[in-house]
This record gives sequence, C-alpha cells and structure tokens, in this order.
Amino acid sequence: MSRVVVVGAGLGGLAAAARLAAAGHAVTVFERADTPGGKLGVVTRDGFTFDTGPSLLTMPDLLDDLFAATGGPADLPVTPVDPACAHVFADGTRLDLPHAAAAVPAALDAALGDGAGASWAALHEHSRRLWDLVGEPVLRRPLTTAALARMSARPADLRAVAPWRTLDGLGARLLPDPRLRTWLNRYATYSGSDPRRTPAVLAVTAFVEQEFGAWWVPGGLRRIVDAVVDRCLALGVTLHPGTAVDEVLVERGRAAGVRAGGREVRADVVVSGVDAHVLHERLLPSDVARRARRRLRRTPRSTAGFVLLLGLSGREPGPAHRVWFPRDQHAEFDAIFGREPRPVPDPTVYVHAPDDPALRPDDTSEGWFVLVNAPLHAPGRGVDWDAPGLAERYRDRVLGVLAARGTDVRDRLRFAEVLTPAELERRTGSPGGAIYGTASHGPRAALRRPANRGPVPGLYLVGGSAHPGGGIPLVLMSAEIVAGLIGPAGTPGTAAGSSGPRPPRAAPARSHPGPSR
Repeated sequence: MSRVVVVGAGLGGLAAAARLAAAGHAVTVFERADTPGGKLGVVTRDGFTFDTGPSLLTMPDLLDDLFAATGGPADLPVTPVDPACAHVFADGTRLDLPHAAAAVPAALDAALGDGAGASWAALHEHSRRLWDLVGEPVLRRPLTTAALARMSARPADLRAVAPWRTLDGLGARLLPDPRLRTWLNRYATYSGSDPRRTPAVLAVTAFVEQEFGAWWVPGGLRRIVDAVVDRCLALGVTLHPGTAVDEVLVERGRAAGVRAGGREVRADVVVSGVDAHVLHERLLPSDVARRARRRLRRTPRSTAGFVLLLGLSGREPGPAHRVWFPRDQHAEFDAIFGREPRPVPDPTVYVHAPDDPALRPDDTSEGWFVLVNAPLHAPGRGVDWDAPGLAERYRDRVLGVLAARGTDVRDRLRFAEVLTPAELERRTGSPGGAIYGTASHGPRAALRRPANRGPVPGLYLVGGSAHPGGGIPLVLMSAEIVAGLIGPAGTPGTAAGSSGPRPPRAAPARSHPGPSR
C-alpha cells in the first residue's frame, strides 16, 4: 500500500483522493480552510444559501464515471436546466437558449432573425470536429507535446484547429450576426480569458454546453462536494480540514511528503490540488522547478470575479441563468487585461437565480448570485480591491448597470453581500482571485498550463490550474488523469512516480438524454 498525501480539498483533490483510495492507496488530504470544496464554496445568510463557485453542471457522465470507479452510484440527482440561459443584448434583444441542441436553431431564428440558426449550426458542426480532435486525445489524457505534434502533422486536423485563429476571429468568420459573435466571445470567460487572444479551439466550450446539455443538482452544486467527501470517507481517506501545508518535502530528487500542522508527514506520492503558482512559488524548495516558475511568471493570469450575493424579497420567476451584455464587449476586456487594469465600467452581468426551495428561506423570497468579470487583486501594480470604499462603490455600480438594462432589484434588497477578488484570494488561495489559474492566450496556451506530472518524481498536479483546466468537467478529468498516472497500489514504479497512464474512459459522444441516477 502506497502512502499518498493530497494538498487541498477542492473538487480535483477530493476526486483524485477517492480514485486513489479505491485503487488501494492510503490517502490523507490536508485543507487549509475549515471546510472542503475549494472554489465550490457555499455561503449561508438569513435562510438563504448561495453556491459561490460554478453554478452550472455540464457532462454529468463524468460524475457517473467518478462514482462508478470508486464504489458505485451516489445519491446525487441531476436535473436539466431549460432554458439553459437567457441572454439580453445591448439592443434589448432577448435570446433564450434551450437545453436541447436540436431546438437551438429555431430559437435563434425566432430571436435574431432567419439565418441565425443556420450560422449557429455551422459553428456547432465545426466545433464537433474540434471536440473529436481534443476531447479524448487531449483533454482526457496527460498533455504531451508529441500528441499535439501528431495532430498538427495532419493537414486537415491542423486546418480545423487553426491555432493561428482566435475565438473572436472564428466568430467573425462563421457568425454574421454581431449578437451571436458577442454570445460566442463570452465562452472565453469560461477559462478567464480574452476572446481576442483565446485560440479558436475553445469553441468546444460552447459545443459541450449545447451538445451535452446544462444540468443542476437540486440543493445546489455544493452537494457534489458533499457526495465526493462522503465517498472519500467511505473509502478510508483521512481528511484534515483547517490544516495548511507549509512545504512539499523533496528528498533525493523526489517528493517525500509534506510539512503540515507543524509536523512532517511522509508519503510515497504527493498530489497538489492548490493553485500551481502557490505550489511552485511557496511550497516547493527554492532550488526545485526554477524553469516551471519562470514559465508561470510569464503566463498571464485568468480573470477574477466580483460577486454579489443578493437576498431579495418577492419572487420573479424566470430562467435560472441570465446574462446581460454591454454595448462594447471589447472595452470590457481592455479594462481587465489592458496595461492599466480597472473595474469594468459597463460589464457583462451574469445572474444565477435558481428556483430551488432548498436555497431560500420561504416562497416569498429568492437569492441571486451575481458575477461580473474583474481584474485581479494586485495592490501596487493593478487594482487594490481592499481599497476603502471600492467594493461598496462597485457594488452600487453593478446594481445600477442591471437597473439600466431593465432589471432593477434595489427596492427588493434584504442584503447584498460582496465577494471581491481579494476575498476570493483569501477564501480559495488563488493568487489575485484568478478563478481559472492561467488565461488561455495564444496558440500555445495548452502548453503553458502546468502538466499533471510535477517537476520532480512522485509529485502530481490536479485541479483547475493544471491540465486540462478549470470548471467541474475539466477538474474531474484532471483527477482521472492523475489517478491513471499514479496507478493502483502495488503497481511496479508507483512509489517512484513512474507508472504509466491508465487509459481513460471515452467522453460521451451524443447529448446526454437524461441523468442516469
């Protein structure tokens, strides 16, 4: 039996811990926060409950895979979200995208005019080709330059991926309606990136959401964390909340354990679920991973987020997911990624307003999670989100923007709790409050994201800042990859971190017809 220490109890660390425990390893997890979950956080106030991380589940089959690999199905019901999202454009046009991909073209034609559905269908089929190229071969396997080179060596594949084209450029090529281009560009923010610098291959993000559907876990997505924690405990994983890891021990050129809670904990394998910047800059010895640190320092960080948790009197039924777009989307990205970052004056506003009785105190109220993209917390060289009065002023600004776009909730407010990028940094440990680690900018963006194998044998990286990226589906893939690299207990070479990857299960090829629960 190999001893494994997991640093961080975010979803990636927990999923890896469950898979490794099921494979026969003795697993211990350290989490600096008092509760597990990482970015899948939760806030309760005055009878309201808010998910403070992801608010939408795609590819629920990946959860099925996790629980099937670790002992069997979990009691975690999943329901479709329909419509998947309501979009309100600057000209007042409203587009409700349905859950089922087959219904999208008609909805687009009805909202935006004849031809919009056909252009979306062309984009969707193009993205299907991209998904075939990157879904299984890249996202669900350890990242290697050889795999990417093989794909680039085939002219048809290289033309489809078009690493020289940006997501914004792809929209200009395939989507004549500027409102649809605005819609597509928003998917760059799913990786905290600027669509004008994001490779066009990230169009697969929109494809996945429409092809496999949008889903919800009644009671909140935080229940996913609870279910994975229960599975870990059932498998004998030892959890240590409220215990920060201060150092990853490296001896004789390989990971040998951690220093946590004032003591050394020896291990054959260390799995880091913390932000890759934190691992390389703070937890590893200074003479380890110099090259990785230099690369990470040169790689731009993803966006942060400015969050309002609104407790509202009264209920106004509507789609659970709503987006209001600004008149100038490019100005929004200039404010975030420009030379002088600043809070966005006229931001895209996203609202999650789930109609879930478990999340509100009574049926005469509702809770809204409001998110706008924001520059990082960077005192001295950017925005200092702890500056006196800034959070309150920007809260009022965001509420005013909503009002100007036809949705004024200020007279319904019971409270408005603010989570700035500075607070997100303190809660999650992500430097600056960067939600997704590094931004996906440039044709080599995939190669800049830290690999799942660490810089020394016996050290592995899991979670949103490592390959393949952030968000629930990719984090679950990350855990699957790491468990495959380590292998089952007793595998020759496991203790030395040299075991080969276990072939991952294939991703679903068609739209998920319904939750297999």
